[in-house]
Amino acid sequence: MTSAPQDSGLLPVATPARTRAAVRELARPHRLLALGGFGTLVVATAVGLFTQPLLGRIVDLAADRKVDAITGVVLLLVVVAVVQGLLTGFGVSRIAKLGETVLARLRERFVERVLGLPLERVERAGSGDLTVRVTGDVSLVADAVRSALPELARSVVAIVLTFGALALLDWRFLVAALLAVPVQAYTARWYVRGAVPLYAEQRVVTGKLQQQLLATIGGATTVRALRLETAHTERVTTRSRAAVDVTMRGVKLVLSFYCRLHVGEFIGLAGVLGVGYWLVRDGSATLGTATAAALYFHSLFGPINAALVLLDDAQKATAGLSRIVGVADLPLPEEPSRPATARDASVTVTGLSHAYDNGHPVLHGIDLTLAPGEKVALVGASGAGKTTLAKLIAGIHQPRAGTIRLGGAELTDLGPAAVRRAIALVTQETHVFSGPLAEDLRLARPGASDAELREALTRVDALTWVEALPDGLGTVVGDGGHRLTSAQTQSLALARLVLADPPVAILDEATAEAGSTGARALEKAAASAVEGRTALIVAHRLTQAATADRVVVLDAGRVVETGTHDELRTAGGRYAALWEAWAGTRATAHAKGHGS
Repeated sequence: MTSAPQDSGLLPVATPARTRAAVRELARPHRLLALGGFGTLVVATAVGLFTQPLLGRIVDLAADRKVDAITGVVLLLVVVAVVQGLLTGFGVSRIAKLGETVLARLRERFVERVLGLPLERVERAGSGDLTVRVTGDVSLVADAVRSALPELARSVVAIVLTFGALALLDWRFLVAALLAVPVQAYTARWYVRGAVPLYAEQRVVTGKLQQQLLATIGGATTVRALRLETAHTERVTTRSRAAVDVTMRGVKLVLSFYCRLHVGEFIGLAGVLGVGYWLVRDGSATLGTATAAALYFHSLFGPINAALVLLDDAQKATAGLSRIVGVADLPLPEEPSRPATARDASVTVTGLSHAYDNGHPVLHGIDLTLAPGEKVALVGASGAGKTTLAKLIAGIHQPRAGTIRLGGAELTDLGPAAVRRAIALVTQETHVFSGPLAEDLRLARPGASDAELREALTRVDALTWVEALPDGLGTVVGDGGHRLTSAQTQSLALARLVLADPPVAILDEATAEAGSTGARALEKAAASAVEGRTALIVAHRLTQAATADRVVVLDAGRVVETGTHDELRTAGGRYAALWEAWAGTRATAHAKGHGS
């Protein structure tokens, strides 16, 4: 097992062993960069180790009253400082580059897997869990790579070489210094044992809090309408309290960690000073040598404390890294070894049933056929299963029972990539990506020329308002850019549909956000966008059904009527009732508009 599944449908978290293996896999192609960085740090640290003996030499010269000789030693100290600084800067930059390169590749794998995840998997996990991984976890790992990793590498090299330098002065200095190691090693082990599960728990608790906040704020209108404010406030409070409790446990852990570190420092320094006093008194070492030994051990305070303190950042980053690797390791949807080929743009649904939760079916035995180039409107009351059917045909969900065929071939035999190319789904929840408007459109066809973009915009009646923008196609839109109206956003989605040019198009209330004033124009644009394609239109307004080749009425997950608009109106069934109610509402609204 490469990753450990989590409860409550959360996305997986990689095991520690798998996380380490993933990092090695990503770093392996950059071995030379790693060797260059660490090798330079070793040389830089070795050069810096001349500082303490030179300071000890100054002490001996001062004790012997050879003041004139001190100047040469000071110049050597300056040279050591300059060389060490230059080499350290270069080595740290190499290691930082290594970390950033590995992190960039991991990000790419993460995004690739996220975009390839089945939608039901994301919905089951909750958007909060995925949001925390994309933002908080990635930020933690990025901060560790930019600061903690280079500093940790430098500290480890300094610790190892400094202990070696102590041994060269006198093995007894090394033994005295090592008195601190058991305390520090125990402290590190104790901390890691408590921090790893604590920080993993903290990321999970934060994800649940994020999910609750998103659900509460995103559904604020519904919460107020149903008077659920108290219940949602209690849920947010409970999850906030859980997050605070976990954070405070982390604070107590860190404070205890520091206290234990100081004890180790005092023990080691006392030991080195005691050995130095004894050796100088015995004549086995000079005062300068004892001074150098004490300075060596004192210089270890920084690297050792930095290395151990960085365990805090490392544990947080490791917890985040495990969550990123857990998603990055998810297998992409498998393509069939011998993919089938659709003979045309027909869609055939046979015996289709689906349920999101066991025992709560949404669709029951749906049979539906769309001829090539036919435009079919799907209508029904809210909750009838229209969106579910649209997503199933688009290949976003896998049905519990039944088959869906495109041009005579089952979707599973075509493969996910072929289905994505052949069937496009446009919903009312469209998104404008940050950047130039032209690049937003080119997401549908990366190599499209400006002329092709204008042609697509013309087809959906959007070129006029696009050219009226400050920089036309070059206008920056999305976050921080020019704000577009809901109708304009939907127009861009329809233009992307034209550019993608799939043989089958599914519009799931794609004109719902236009508002009454822009509804007609957007419906006309939608009709133009699907012209020449097989189209399934989940109709938000029944005017779309009236212009469709055929109307299919869903009720409680079943097809209850099918026929043309005129046939169903005269039949006096459910569609006729929906039309009369909708037409009556429009007439009332029109009358009020004239009377105001």
